[in-house]
Amino acid sequence: MLSENIKAARKAKGLSQEELAVKVNVVRQTISKWEQGLSVPDSDMLISLSEALEMPVSVLLGETVREQEADELKAISEKLEVINLQLAERKRTRRKTAQLILIALGLIIVLIYAVLFTQNSPYLDWDYSDPEKAVFGVAFHSAEWIFVRLAPVALAGIIAGLVLTWRGDR
Repeated sequence: MLSENIKAARKAKGLSQEELAVKVNVVRQTISKWEQGLSVPDSDMLISLSEALEMPVSVLLGETVREQEADELKAISEKLEVINLQLAERKRTRRKTAQLILIALGLIIVLIYAVLFTQNSPYLDWDYSDPEKAVFGVAFHSAEWIFVRLAPVALAGIIAGLVLTWRGDR
């Protein structure tokens, strides 16, 4: 078990036998013998190995490195899953907010259209000989003219936005 753990830990760190031997101040053949199970390191060498491989001596002696890596990968994947769920929820919330804003804007445009239709441009009956009324009349007329021309385009954009955001919900 020790031999397998030394080899697995060395490979996990991306070290060659020669590089590990330099770190623990032995020859490469010693590392090879430890990994083949032909000999075992003494207690001082175990401590040096654990420092060089950056893992506890207990892991080198008993726990298999592969199991530890699998547990770490499982923990990381669970954390990533939680993060993905949070991001999906945030995206869903933003989409719902955008839908509500688009619906509100659409309703406001329709209400203004209804008001303009029922009022039938009352400023057209004003006496334009008074300069202030003339300025206000022109302002109202131009605002109404611009609204009547741009509102259908805005409504089409709102409908397209709603269709696109509802398609994203599926």
